[in-house]
Amino acid sequence: MEQETSLGQSIRVLDDRAKLDAACKRLLSEKVLLAWIMKSCLEEYKNCTVEEIAEQYIEGTPAIDEWAVAPDETAPTRIQSTGQEDTSLHEHTILYDIRFHATAPSTGEPIRLIINVESQNRFRDGYPLLKRAIYYCSRLISSQSGTEFTGARYGEIQKVYSIWLCADPPKGYRNTITRYRMTEENMVGTVQEPAAHYDLLTVVMLCLGGPEDENYAGILKLLGVLLSSEVKYTEKQRILRQEFDLAMTQEMEMEVQNMCNLSEGVWERGMEKGVVKGRAEGRAEGRAEGLADAIRNLMTNMGWSIEQAMTALNVSESDRPKYKELLQKQ
Repeated sequence: MEQETSLGQSIRVLDDRAKLDAACKRLLSEKVLLAWIMKSCLEEYKNCTVEEIAEQYIEGTPAIDEWAVAPDETAPTRIQSTGQEDTSLHEHTILYDIRFHATAPSTGEPIRLIINVESQNRFRDGYPLLKRAIYYCSRLISSQSGTEFTGARYGEIQKVYSIWLCADPPKGYRNTITRYRMTEENMVGTVQEPAAHYDLLTVVMLCLGGPEDENYAGILKLLGVLLSSEVKYTEKQRILRQEFDLAMTQEMEMEVQNMCNLSEGVWERGMEKGVVKGRAEGRAEGRAEGLADAIRNLMTNMGWSIEQAMTALNVSESDRPKYKELLQKQ
């Protein structure tokens, strides 16, 4: 049998990663999981049950990869409806991972929220992720013109949330949930404006970790187990059922099984490409440079951090500074 080329391996890895990302989004769009996230992270729902949120407050079917983040400002206005996509004529279209509407109980009439959930593997990708999240919130606000309100009827602007699930954050961020929002600050004198007039956009950074980190409980453990590439399918079922009373639907079971299978395939092909190429180059240029190349391949093909790649290749703690220096020079 003809051996697969390095390019072929790379294409297969990327294809499986794309399928894995799609399966992850479909899984996270399940109403029961969104309800868990909302109850754990959004103050409007802290006194609601997960069942109430899923059945009463999430509107319609959450849209996956259907709404553009930054369409042209000159594009025709569109009446808002789930499943409709705003496209850009002049720039690359970036889509929200998951976008949906929800109502929430309050002291008076229900308020309407626009919620965006993003799944992010790389915490740092050349820019502060928090700035991107704030931009997404800003777009969710500005895009309401012509849909949620018209003309100068700014009182009809709806509150927006952008929730970011970070699968591989730096050590200091693991197993943390952090909220960023607008607050009132009296600089001279004392006034008190109703919070509903300014508390219109909130970012929530939900950074996953593992059992070895603090705060591994609640929504952090639920999502950590569910999205883990190391926890086996049967073990995921057991933990979700016993600890979270979460009975998976047929669709959820299919996506979880699919994610487990895809994760194994990505791991195996990524390891094969990285290690095989590293060994070949190691024979030609020395073991150190070959292993450094293997580390780089895993970082590129898998989207891993340098620490994750070195752990996968069993690089000792004492040797890691040397390989970090080699990668910086290459």
